[in-house]
Amino acid sequence: MLKEIQSVQPSILPASFRDPGGFLFSHENVLYRQVNKRSQDDYDQLMASGLYETLIARQWLVPHLEVDHPLKDSGDPDPHAYKVLAPELIRYVSYPYEWSFSQLKDAARLTLEVQLEALRHGMMLKDASAYNVQFHKGRAVFIDTLSFTRYEDGTPWVAYRQFCQHFLAPLALITRCDFRLLHLLRAYIDGVPLDLASALLPFSSWFNYSLLAHIHLHAKTQKQYEDSARGTSQPQRVSMSRLRLEGLLASLQSAVEKLNWRHADTEWGDYYADTNYADKAMVHKEELIARMLMECEKSDHPIAADFGANTGKFSRLAAGAGYYVLAHDIDEVAVDKNYRASVLAGEQSILPLILDLTNPSPGLGWANIERSSFIDRVQVDVGMALALIHHIAISNNVPMSSVARFFSGICRALIIEFVPKSDSQVERLLATREDVFPDYHEEGFEAAFTIYFTLREKVLIENSERTLYFLVRR
Repeated sequence: MLKEIQSVQPSILPASFRDPGGFLFSHENVLYRQVNKRSQDDYDQLMASGLYETLIARQWLVPHLEVDHPLKDSGDPDPHAYKVLAPELIRYVSYPYEWSFSQLKDAARLTLEVQLEALRHGMMLKDASAYNVQFHKGRAVFIDTLSFTRYEDGTPWVAYRQFCQHFLAPLALITRCDFRLLHLLRAYIDGVPLDLASALLPFSSWFNYSLLAHIHLHAKTQKQYEDSARGTSQPQRVSMSRLRLEGLLASLQSAVEKLNWRHADTEWGDYYADTNYADKAMVHKEELIARMLMECEKSDHPIAADFGANTGKFSRLAAGAGYYVLAHDIDEVAVDKNYRASVLAGEQSILPLILDLTNPSPGLGWANIERSSFIDRVQVDVGMALALIHHIAISNNVPMSSVARFFSGICRALIIEFVPKSDSQVERLLATREDVFPDYHEEGFEAAFTIYFTLREKVLIENSERTLYFLVRR
């Protein structure tokens, strides 16, 4: 009897437990959002005010349908439930610490635009988490329908600090310090603490009004408020006129727009300009990959992952073959260039993301499941690992057997390029280190990978020493 009861219970998403107004859950592989009765007034206001229609028309909010509760036939599924929504499905859930600078900036712009539009309709955002934004059909979209609440005159924006921590602080640190500080978002799940951002920013940032007001002085005010609140039983109520609120939001918009990252020189930012491929070899490689992609067995909504995508040359081949493509790369500059090019071209099937395959995103947050690990989120029809194996096996000393096992866990099929030691790129890697890789050769590669994959095809790329493999998971 217990098993029967458990079988009809919805599976609440681990990231959806903090909001008492509702939660996301899945049932029979379909995603739903439950709106609790305590959010009834806010949800009705969202739908009746015209705000929902406006946001949908501008493609700023993920659309949904109101549906019957999937468990209604099993009795009252939840006495707290007011509505059940079926949101449009996001193909892949990514996190802010996997985005490039331009992606984070676009997410910040969207959050402020949504807040301003909400205010025009008598509502406001009660939170400004970067996790409320996803990239869908080539653009940033707001996904949290329950973030909207009624606006009351005199109410300040309660999400101001969160916006600064999730968006303004990391954007400022990238532009004023070092682009690698973007990865602080992985260490701080609720955004970069403002006192830390203030300490890291250079002295010159104190002479920038936006950064002075929204980060430096904001951090000091926050600390003073915390100190004064100790020992006080009643929190102080802060009032803010609508005019001042609109001024604050306009100031934040200006602050975000003025933050522009000039790409630094990186090892992979201009990879294709420094490759040792002859034109004939590149053409042959593209022809082979295009054909292999078409020969892969596809699911109903096929997904490809381009590991080491750089600026997306081969990701676009996969998109042209009908795949939704996760274009991963370790290099922040390459990912940012890829994203900008994708936006400029209006592409809807490519999602550039930052990923270090030797240190992929772990499970984070409460019980390490609030934000899922990369491994738990990725299962693709085909993976592409092109000009990559030598960086994993030689630069990072990962055994070939471990590389094969890793790819077999996430890829139903794999198109992978083997780069031999005689290749100039590998010679460059070995020039400054001892060659302790006796199994790094074609025979060792094939022995490791054929444990997990069936070899479908092996082709030497013309005018090169590199070999392209087409593998299917056993």
